Amino acid sequence: MDRRLQVFVSSTYTDLLAERQAAVSAILKAGHIPAGMELFTAGDQSQLDVIYRWIDESDVYMLILGGRYGSIEPKSGLSYTELEYDYAVSKNKPLFAVALKDGAIEQRVKANGLAVAEMDNPALLKSFRAKVLSNLAAFFEDERDVKLAVFETLPNYAANRDLVGWVRGDQIVDSTAFREQSERLIRENEDLRAELAAAKQIAAKARDPDRGRMEDVIETLRSIPLSVPADVLPDGTTKAWETDQLTFLAINADRFVAGVTNRTDETELKKFLYWDVANILAVYGIMKNVKVQGSIRSYEVTPFGLKVMAELNARYHRNLKLMEASSKQNPATEAGTLLPKEAEADLLLPKKTAPGRKSATRKRLPPPSSS
Repeated sequence: MDRRLQVFVSSTYTDLLAERQAAVSAILKAGHIPAGMELFTAGDQSQLDVIYRWIDESDVYMLILGGRYGSIEPKSGLSYTELEYDYAVSKNKPLFAVALKDGAIEQRVKANGLAVAEMDNPALLKSFRAKVLSNLAAFFEDERDVKLAVFETLPNYAANRDLVGWVRGDQIVDSTAFREQSERLIRENEDLRAELAAAKQIAAKARDPDRGRMEDVIETLRSIPLSVPADVLPDGTTKAWETDQLTFLAINADRFVAGVTNRTDETELKKFLYWDVANILAVYGIMKNVKVQGSIRSYEVTPFGLKVMAELNARYHRNLKLMEASSKQNPATEAGTLLPKEAEADLLLPKKTAPGRKSATRKRLPPPSSS
């Protein structure tokens, strides 16, 4: 692909008209595009803004430094030419400079008078020249030297593929087919990822047939509301606690593992566990009702129920580690972990208390009695 670089040519103007024209001609002959103050038009933007934009949009910066310092920019007190050079350097713009030989300056003064020499700001010119020559620069006496510098330097920059340059519109490859192919591959990749995730789920269920069922039960229990009467709660609470079956199970797993019976002399708490909670858990296979003696029956945790409780306990500790590792005010949790709706504090961290509770710390229902 034939790529043309845009070269910004910077210099003073009236004293270097021939040299600028030589540079522009050489750039064109080398197959590239010159840019400089000749192309500027009047507008609302300040002159420096326009200059900087042209430098930004150019691929290479070229400085021709003669015997004049140039017009002073009022705010900085520096010449526009030096500001252009400094800006190109600050932007790491590829650049090269050609400076008039000392002897050639004297010859020009003799031939053309003091109009080609710096009379107002010789110290600034000396400082600027020293700055330029501290970097790699060539010297010139006439237009032929300027052209030679262009022909010797631009091929090196043209070989740099990092420079953008300009390309003819009819040389640009139509990327429609590549874009469509890329989009198709992205969709296929997404489909393969989905199939892989589904395959992993199937494999996990094959290793543990209860896994899928357990996830369904956990989500179902999360959606079942539960109202815990005030006479079952500690601290003389007068209001019922509105929660859900999953939260209540997670908080009181040890009580259910110990078993709950229908004995008439049980506490209100145990009666509530037996008649209002355990029977619901039995529907989902977490507990089963067994005969103890005579009319006494008990709800015991099933092997599947133990798996559910172990999963809830594992999620609790995973969330706890995540929260301890996080410095954020609102702890981060992994997707899919247990986050009860009204009482996440009871299951995860003590951020809030359930309705009617007096303390801000985490509380549990009274432990099972020995009776």
